[in-house]
Amino acid sequence: MRSLYRQLADDFAASIRDGTLKAGERVPSVRELSRDRGLSPATVVHAYELLEADGFIETRPRSGFYVSAAWQAAPRAAAPRPPAPRREPRTTRVDVSELVFQVLESVRDRDVVPLGSAFPSPMLFPLGRLARCLSTGARQMDPWSTLDDLPPGSAELRSQIARRYLRSGSRVSQDEIVVTSGALEGLNLCLQVLTRPGDIVAIESPAFYGCLQAIEALRLRAIEIPTLPDRGADVGALARILDRHPVRACWLMTNFQNPLGALMPEESKKDLVKLLEKHTVPLIEDDVYAELYFGRRPKPAKAFDRSGLVLHCSSFSKCLAPGYRIGWVAAGRFATALQRRKIMSSLSTSIPAQDAITLYLREGGYERHLAALRRALASQQAAALESLTRHMPPGFRVVRPEGGYFLWVELAPGLDAIAIHQQALEQGLSVAPGPIFSAKRQFRSYLRLNYGHEWSPAFDAAIRKLANILRTAARAAG
Repeated sequence: MRSLYRQLADDFAASIRDGTLKAGERVPSVRELSRDRGLSPATVVHAYELLEADGFIETRPRSGFYVSAAWQAAPRAAAPRPPAPRREPRTTRVDVSELVFQVLESVRDRDVVPLGSAFPSPMLFPLGRLARCLSTGARQMDPWSTLDDLPPGSAELRSQIARRYLRSGSRVSQDEIVVTSGALEGLNLCLQVLTRPGDIVAIESPAFYGCLQAIEALRLRAIEIPTLPDRGADVGALARILDRHPVRACWLMTNFQNPLGALMPEESKKDLVKLLEKHTVPLIEDDVYAELYFGRRPKPAKAFDRSGLVLHCSSFSKCLAPGYRIGWVAAGRFATALQRRKIMSSLSTSIPAQDAITLYLREGGYERHLAALRRALASQQAAALESLTRHMPPGFRVVRPEGGYFLWVELAPGLDAIAIHQQALEQGLSVAPGPIFSAKRQFRSYLRLNYGHEWSPAFDAAIRKLANILRTAARAAG
């Protein structure tokens, strides 16, 4: 087994070889990398000493470590095409869209307290500075970028994204990254590349309703993996599923899962990747909440992928730039196929928006913004839990997640979440009922609540109203 410092050195050497880190560019400081990877400063220093001895990096006095100016990146090979899909599944046909659309429509009304919303408050993001970056980028845009930045997307943006993977402990080449119009397009493109109508996709239960809608639209079939608030998807249950069913792909959220807020333990992620490698089943990893952690930065399952079977999907929408619709897929062995599918479906992601995000990341300040965003969400979570504890009737249960901005609330037995959702709307608040997160319309006594907005007196009053609705419903039920 490789030592930690050797593994770190190998990761950086690979990123320098493939051009993710270029000659003359600064690498993270010892303190930054120690914090991001959860390693001791001595481990990072030892890794940097190895890299310097091998000629990959050099020290500049009072400035830090830089990629050696003499280094030249080697050419890279194209990714192979995906294997042929399997056929004839026998699982659940999905039909949830109408109910989902009803819930989504309810949160568009600004007079409704958005406890059922899927989005954090737009006031948490540096929209003014992003607007200036958008303006600057548009003025300075190279006309040839309308061709150069067609899929896979802006080379500089993909390089910036690849560097963030490196800091978080994942070895990802910028060549496997395809920029998409938000993470949801990327997730849908992954399904299109990996499946054909009638194929089986293994998903969490409960699952993100966007996953259910995508499976429904592509006429696929879902098989549900039991998923727990404290551990995420049950890898043992998935192993039994793979032994019995011709699963074509898995779609999982390993970090702060929507709606549970579950964080899959690192060992479970390793076991998951090994299991999927054994069965040669690709993983679509939906990881849009990974930056919203309150403790230590969690690694994605992608960090343990050595076979190219993990297609890691994320975006800047939940952590920096809502509305800009800039996402990406680190698609592993499927990068070429996904890039071609992107060209066929939407041709290109907004080039000015790519330039704006690139300029923001280049200018610095992203880490400061993320630190402030995490503090705000952690504070709002504490206020929401306190409000629930103070107002809710006996019989409810909620798990405190380690990141994200959702709470999964279990109601007293016998209560109908869809009826609660409808009554709540009549009183000026929205909630997300459990059945929209299940292919089989399960979880009828669960609600998902959003604490991604400043916890004002209006939100506290909404929880009090919700509690009164639940008490009334419990009395009516018997």
